[in-house]
Amino acid sequence: MRKIIITETDQQRVSAVIAELRNSGHSPDDLDAVEYELARAEVVQSENVPRNVVTMNSTVVLRDLETNQTAKYTLVYPWEADISKGKISVFAPIGTAILGYQLGDEIEWEVPVGQKKYKIEHVLFQPEREGRFDL
Repeated sequence: MRKIIITETDQQRVSAVIAELRNSGHSPDDLDAVEYELARAEVVQSENVPRNVVTMNSTVVLRDLETNQTAKYTLVYPWEADISKGKISVFAPIGTAILGYQLGDEIEWEVPVGQKKYKIEHVLFQPEREGRFDL
């Protein structure tokens, strides 16, 4: 299992969302998966995150390694998710899968249609790289 890197800010914000969702009766499976990823991550200050790591609000290009098709997604909080605009929630299976990984990493993850394998082809936008610590 590869090491993942999470900013301290993302860890705090995502953990707060998990607590809110648990209190509102949200399905624990999605929450447990994200919580697991947060627990195993190396936590760094936002200013120190490598420029090619997928953080919250990053926009990435993923390649499906079975079909060779690519798709562009922005990793967002649940209330911002809109798949028609390429915005996926960190609590969606693929959102959980990419958080903390970096350019070139291959990720296997269980999605509703079965096991999928993706490669992070590009990190088009990372807020921290652009000095956007408010996102």
